[in-house]
Amino acid sequence: MKLNEIKPKAGSNKSKLQVGRGIGSGKGKTSGKGQKGQKARSGVAIKGFEGGQMPLYRRLPKMGFSNVKFATRLAELNLDKLQEAIDTKKIDASKAIDEDLLVSSGVLSRKKDGVKLLGTGTLKAKVNLKITKASKTAQEAVEKAGGKIEFIVNEVAPVAKRGQGKKKDPKAPTRLAKKNAAKKAK
Repeated sequence: MKLNEIKPKAGSNKSKLQVGRGIGSGKGKTSGKGQKGQKARSGVAIKGFEGGQMPLYRRLPKMGFSNVKFATRLAELNLDKLQEAIDTKKIDASKAIDEDLLVSSGVLSRKKDGVKLLGTGTLKAKVNLKITKASKTAQEAVEKAGGKIEFIVNEVAPVAKRGQGKKKDPKAPTRLAKKNAAKKAK
């Protein structure tokens, strides 16, 4: 066998189909792009554009409810990370551990709307936690280790509806009355 005799396996290399080389080639003339116009050119992205007509995504009514605005975002803490913090003496397991202590010791970067304890890993130390939430497996692991979890209830103030809020005193002078009084005083 010589270098000039080496060939790839039959069928492994396919020759690229040449486009735009005459009508008889199969992909000649328009090169598989259809007819003329904007979409036949390269670099066109008309996602949802309907030629100036009101697009479908704007014609359809907006329905449903999104809880993104009102959702509670919790910082997640796994059991193994808590155990590691106890082992490295960042946290004293004999004292009560609350959310602020977890943040100040560097176990969590921030507590967001609260802290949720998750059951990944194992916990050997007996701990007393004051946190917002905990998964079922995390609760069982803490109780099995001899500790307990006290849940913090975050009170959320109800959002005032439009038009509700501070009631105006009907006898209080209006802005126009104050303006007129200021003119008379001059």
